[in-house]
Amino acid sequence: MPDQNEWETKAANMLKAELKRQGVTYAQLADLIDEKEVNIRNKLSRGKFSAAFLSRSLAAIGLSELRL
Repeated sequence: MPDQNEWETKAANMLKAELKRQGVTYAQLADLIDEKEVNIRNKLSRGKFSAAFLSRSLAAIGLSELRL
């Protein structure tokens, strides 16, 4: 079973991949969810963010479902 750091990395990579698939930059996501681009970059580089941030980000780029 993956440890906490591995899960955080997987979540960050999953969000990064979906942003890339949708052609959405960090700056565009920042505008969509009313957050600063630097904060998004930090969250994704650290891999530490809430499920609410993940859900809000995915909804903002138009995803209604996600395959794990």
